[in-house]
Amino acid sequence: MILILTAPDDVHADAAEAELRRRGAAWIRFDPADVPSRASLSIAIRDGRLTRTLGWRAGACGTGSGGSHRDAAGRQVIDLDAVTAVWFRRPGVPIAPAHLGEPYARFVVEESRQFVGDVWETLDVPTLPAARPVVLRAQQKVRQLQLALRLGFDLPATVVGNDPDAVLDLFGHTGGQLIAKQVGHSSIGDELMRYTEPVSHRDIGHVDGVRHCPFIAQARVPKKVELRVTVVGDRVFTAAIDSQRSNHARYDWRRQDDRNTPMSTYELPGDVAARCVALTRLLGLRYGALDLIVTPDDRYVYIEINPSGQYLWVEEETGLPITAAVVDLLTEAVPTPGAAT
Repeated sequence: MILILTAPDDVHADAAEAELRRRGAAWIRFDPADVPSRASLSIAIRDGRLTRTLGWRAGACGTGSGGSHRDAAGRQVIDLDAVTAVWFRRPGVPIAPAHLGEPYARFVVEESRQFVGDVWETLDVPTLPAARPVVLRAQQKVRQLQLALRLGFDLPATVVGNDPDAVLDLFGHTGGQLIAKQVGHSSIGDELMRYTEPVSHRDIGHVDGVRHCPFIAQARVPKKVELRVTVVGDRVFTAAIDSQRSNHARYDWRRQDDRNTPMSTYELPGDVAARCVALTRLLGLRYGALDLIVTPDDRYVYIEINPSGQYLWVEEETGLPITAAVVDLLTEAVPTPGAAT
């Protein structure tokens, strides 16, 4: 039985469920945000045996095609020993019961988060993209750059940190051709989520402000097209994003619009594809979404890898069978690779 951990509005999980249903595979979909408000999760050790039980009431995000039963209280209950693979898609953060005020609600959330994560770690089954500690480590962009460099990827000149002098030096080194982006994935509402932006001479006039928050500065790489490379196990699916046709998407394709930013399938050279798989494995992942740039002189420049990157939009636009590949991995008994140290 496949355990899909994600939010109720996850269209990627919807697509995977349809494929699992088509194949006649058993699956359970559950959102950890429902613990402890609308669901229960428990571990018991008795007579030398450890058991794990998940149960939810009506209204909780728990659905599936088999493997569960109703208990005396009318809850749906599953024995987690029946789980054969786990997909950490977009699991929510536990929510405290509504009647609790602060600081008790915050305490319950933190305790629940710790416990829920602990339970998933006891499931000795293949996980996608990887166990949560591995995913969190794989998200570290500086480490990604270090490993990509080790594998021989072409990288833009880069400075990461909060040293104004280092940024100023790189600005001079690139002749003022610099972009800036955030180190992590933090945001304070949509209005303060930072996209990749060019650094202007006016910005450099305020370079002392860099000391207040670390960020990534990189040489601006000329683009012929941008690539979204989705690695699923050993399989590589590549889409080209013609971002330079759109003023909005020119510096960050996430601002693309379908009319002005066409996408198509792309044949990635074998050595570059192998490097993408190697980086995914080196990070301990079975899935990764990489962003590359193809320059006008046909160099392949590495930008970053997202361990939980979205892919359904690529599939819908290009027809690449990524969902089927994900389900292939979930239904295979393949061990999770070890992460690099």
